[in-house]
Amino acid sequence: MTGRSAHPVLPPVLRGWLGAVAGLAGLSVVLLGILYAGGSEPGGVDRRLSSPEADGVGPPWRRLALALDFLGEPVGSVLLVTALVAGCLLVRRPRAAVLTVAGAGAGVAVATLLKHLVGRTIHGDGNLSYPSGHTAFATALALAVALLATGRLGLGRTAGMALVLGFALVAGAAMGWAQVALGAHYPTDALGGFCTALAVVPATGWLIDRAVRRPDGGPDGRPDMSLDGSPDASRHGGTADGTAYGGRGGGPSR
Repeated sequence: MTGRSAHPVLPPVLRGWLGAVAGLAGLSVVLLGILYAGGSEPGGVDRRLSSPEADGVGPPWRRLALALDFLGEPVGSVLLVTALVAGCLLVRRPRAAVLTVAGAGAGVAVATLLKHLVGRTIHGDGNLSYPSGHTAFATALALAVALLATGRLGLGRTAGMALVLGFALVAGAAMGWAQVALGAHYPTDALGGFCTALAVVPATGWLIDRAVRRPDGGPDGRPDMSLDGSPDASRHGGTADGTAYGGRGGGPSR
């Protein structure tokens, strides 16, 4: 991809910090999975954050929880992803569209795999609960949108990280609350889904940026540079001052 299509999905100023966040989030997912592996009861943290004996929330909060839950169901998720992809293409950010689909898909896929590996259940043996796939999905989409906004606005590291983590936290907390309120997950399941997206989406974005390059080999739409910071003409059949080999600059003809 060239020109406007070559904008990286991971802004360069955030890559190192997002890598650190992804590593910590992945470690948290593993530790929580080990702690609750094979369990079927709420842990101490779960009991402090919610009452397992409660019947959930009543109206109007239950309607809000059901609406949020719908966005993570097959029909709702397809509608939401389609709308976000259309928005990415409208502002000419095809890589962001790819991250929206791939990041959300990878987040849900990893969460589903972890459910079978961890084996934690809620309300019966057939209801695997850790981590929450709905929460992973919502957080992944929020990350994709925030990364697009960071790149479009040209934000620096501090403002960019605040925006990305803020979007992720709001979306993850909202969907996590809905899942707990409806009795579908424990709070720690929602936390696991949130951390799953934080670990998976930056890695997915990095892979997308690595996979999509200019035909001339330059990454992220930028020309290749020599060691001193000037354009590396050796890759383009010329000298550093822009004179082609064998031209009037006196270079050897071939």
